[in-house]
Amino acid sequence: MHSIDILRFNTSGSVDDGKSTLIGRLLYDSKSLMEDQIEALERSADITGGGQINLANLTDGLRAEREQGITIDVAYRYFATPRRKFIIADTPGHVQYTRNMVTGASSANLSIVLVDARAGVIEQSRRHTAIASLLRIPHLVVAVNKMDLVGWSEQRFQEIRDQFEQFLPRLDIKDVKFIPISALHGDNVVQPSKNAPWYLGPTLLAHLETVHIGSDWNLQGLRLPVQWVNRPNNPTDARLHDFRGFSGQIAGGIVRRGDKVLALPAGIVTTVREIHTFGGPVEEAFCPQSVTLVLEHDIDISRGNMIVGLDSLPSGSTELHAKVCWMHPRALQRGKKYLVKHTSHTVQAMVTEIEHRLDMETLEPQVAPAELGMNDLGEIRIRTAKPLFFDGYAANRMTGSFILIEPGSNATVGAGMLLPGSTPVKPEPSDFTI
Repeated sequence: MHSIDILRFNTSGSVDDGKSTLIGRLLYDSKSLMEDQIEALERSADITGGGQINLANLTDGLRAEREQGITIDVAYRYFATPRRKFIIADTPGHVQYTRNMVTGASSANLSIVLVDARAGVIEQSRRHTAIASLLRIPHLVVAVNKMDLVGWSEQRFQEIRDQFEQFLPRLDIKDVKFIPISALHGDNVVQPSKNAPWYLGPTLLAHLETVHIGSDWNLQGLRLPVQWVNRPNNPTDARLHDFRGFSGQIAGGIVRRGDKVLALPAGIVTTVREIHTFGGPVEEAFCPQSVTLVLEHDIDISRGNMIVGLDSLPSGSTELHAKVCWMHPRALQRGKKYLVKHTSHTVQAMVTEIEHRLDMETLEPQVAPAELGMNDLGEIRIRTAKPLFFDGYAANRMTGSFILIEPGSNATVGAGMLLPGSTPVKPEPSDFTI
């Protein structure tokens, strides 16, 4: 049976740019709604729509969201077409909830940045585009919404495109698509619009169905952060008696039965004896599958350790250089101590330097700021109590990312993307082979 791939994407942009309405239109026009959902829309129409169906209510599930007409929390929706399955994260546009936007976009293959055709490119447009670049989202769609309110002006669409193209070269985004739409009326969302004969490109859904995502996953260099040591010890089943497997989600690469692997931080080389998945044992597995590996030798491995391939070893260091999005009202300052959660490993850390903060107006770095405030993007250096084994975020989004946790409140205060260039600690496998 032919498997259909899954595209994960998020919507972003400023308040009232039409993000929730766009998702509602996608679901409605692609006939992905159940009858009871349509009935619920009709029943709730008088809350915000004045008796008219409000498609934003499909994703704005909180009562406060419906009353205020804004998105606060991240809402996930699922739908499918014959060509592809989709997981949508509707993320907030308000600057106060930028941290929620980072959460929703962190696992996306594609980001849709909505721009109100009347307002053009504003600070939140630049901020969300910069965040998409920092998160290394491979594909970007700039959806110029509410084109009906500017008379479907090709000139206005080109002006907004020019504004984006002035700062896009400063960001690391290679695949960018501009689409003029009206989410409220459905123009160029699922069906082509007759109101824009000058636009010859695909509709939004057609682009989502055809954008190439097969090469988005990192299949170079095995990375398996261990989440759980699986010890069933079932005395009634000989296969499970003294079974010891290491479970986790493959963060990069391919693993095959019989492969030589390196256990970190032990630095011991061993062989993969068995690979188990939810569907049973397999000969090979790859990113992003969840697996349990049984190794040839009995090695002391626990949660937070990592099993890697010998062909491409990660960096290992206590000195980390990272880009960070700060998410908390209490500012990040030099000398502050936090917990770093990296894959399945949590370690104590201290911020040793704040190198720069990104100016959202110019997208130029401000060197050596005193602190990073809420929603600031910047570059910092961190020293950890124990070495972390990692890849640069550009090479592997899963092993190159981390979050900062405030020890007292246990609040997530920052999201970070590791940069290459730290002094690598790469063990020589031959020195440790059993």
